[in-house]
Amino acid sequence: MRTPDPEPGDNGDERESLSASFSGAPASPGPNTNPAWLSEVELAEARRRLPMLYVEALPVRTDGMGAVTQVGILLRATPLGEMTRTLVSGRVRYGETVRDALFRHVENDLGPMAFPLLPPQPAPFTVAEYFPLPGMSAFHDDRQHAVSLAFVVPVTGTCEPRQDALEVTWLSPEEAASDALSAEMEGGRGTLIRLGLASVGALR
Repeated sequence: MRTPDPEPGDNGDERESLSASFSGAPASPGPNTNPAWLSEVELAEARRRLPMLYVEALPVRTDGMGAVTQVGILLRATPLGEMTRTLVSGRVRYGETVRDALFRHVENDLGPMAFPLLPPQPAPFTVAEYFPLPGMSAFHDDRQHAVSLAFVVPVTGTCEPRQDALEVTWLSPEEAASDALSAEMEGGRGTLIRLGLASVGALR
């Protein structure tokens, strides 16, 4: 599983998904107004020495009783033209709360009209540890040791994928937890989806 290098947006946004689909080629950088921004060299050095902190979100739609009816899975394209399924994800900035990071990445991937429902103090359903060596955990990232706080996030608005997300596919909980989908998701995210759905009682 590969993660992309962060891409500064027009407002200096440090953009990096914990996605298996990217080889690390950054987009053309915009103006950098984020004092915590890392250059490619600094990021590579940090990855050699420190675990990187991420948030990941499993977007869901719920019925009037709060039961999960649909699960949103992103489709991304790699620089090599390959397609892969993944979740909303990204790194936590220095000085940023986990809630703010979660909201920012949901908006980055699903658009400003997704309207995620986030409590004041969101609690992850699990902590996923991605290691560069396979077999150390259920999750693998061949470039770094990454610690990811994973959340189930209900969304109530219209989702229009942006940036490197090509589309969002809405599946039933049973489809999202299937072996077929798990095979399309690298780095162990099939396991992450099942854990998230189990945490909200959506697996039977």
